[in-house]
Amino acid sequence: MSRLFRDVDGGPRCPHGSVVCIGAFDGLHLGHRALVRHAVARAHALSVPSVAVSFEPLPREFFAPASPPPRLLSARAKAEGLLALGIDSVGLLRFDARLSRLSAEAFVERVLVGHLGAREVWVGPGFRFGQARSGDIDTLHRLGRAHGFVAGEIEPVMLDGERVSATRIRAALVAGDFEAAARLLGRPYAIGGRVVRGQQLGRTLGYPTANIRFGGRTPPLSGIYATRVHGVGEGPMASVSSLGTRPTVDGVEPLLEAHLFDFDGDLYGRRIEVEFVAKLRDEEKFDDLPALVAQMHRDADQARALLTKPPLRAQA
Repeated sequence: MSRLFRDVDGGPRCPHGSVVCIGAFDGLHLGHRALVRHAVARAHALSVPSVAVSFEPLPREFFAPASPPPRLLSARAKAEGLLALGIDSVGLLRFDARLSRLSAEAFVERVLVGHLGAREVWVGPGFRFGQARSGDIDTLHRLGRAHGFVAGEIEPVMLDGERVSATRIRAALVAGDFEAAARLLGRPYAIGGRVVRGQQLGRTLGYPTANIRFGGRTPPLSGIYATRVHGVGEGPMASVSSLGTRPTVDGVEPLLEAHLFDFDGDLYGRRIEVEFVAKLRDEEKFDDLPALVAQMHRDADQARALLTKPPLRAQA
């Protein structure tokens, strides 16, 4: 059985039943992890597969294509993260016009019962689903009684007196509070992707960069940052990174550009992860390239100084 699926066409995927958890899972923060681990534990208890169901694009992205909300995780990183937490199978269902029109009852019958053979369905606090967000935990309880599955809602995970949420994490990132974001996520915030070729301008200016594109996603932050790059050497490598549209050189789409200190090598095609440590400044437009280069020197010096601190540790 493939561990990743995008649609629910065809016959039953889990003929002997499954335990399903559903959510956006953007960020895979402490609340998401609690939900996933509970579903995995229940699946082990019942000796059936665990399945995490999410959507790509996220419903909020589908309904606001001109101004999509910032994303904390790419689809690939989300799927990999769910599997790493012990989920047996991940469904990133294609959220399109057809799926958006599916009623809560039809979603349960077609996806949860027909395709996944759900014996238990677990969701987070305030979960809504189905056309016009008409379904909730009470809907799942009612339909569960009719179709023979149990539904449950886990308790919210609290930190500093407030519920852990992607909204709190996005706010922390915008404020440059990476320690708060790391506490909510259970790990330092990082953006991963495959290194692509850019305009080669950084190399001509003395600052070659490893570039990551976002493929239409909106990143949750912008500016110049002290960063650490994972996936190049045996350990994280100190770096200074720019995330934005590069106004001085008339850029358009968001681009993450990481300059690795004391490194000279070809990273094209390699998958890396850029961990954000501290914000240095906002992105700005300079009058000319010499002014930009002078600021890049100052940014690099400041980033080197900040990165002498030990890295943050992920929570179990």
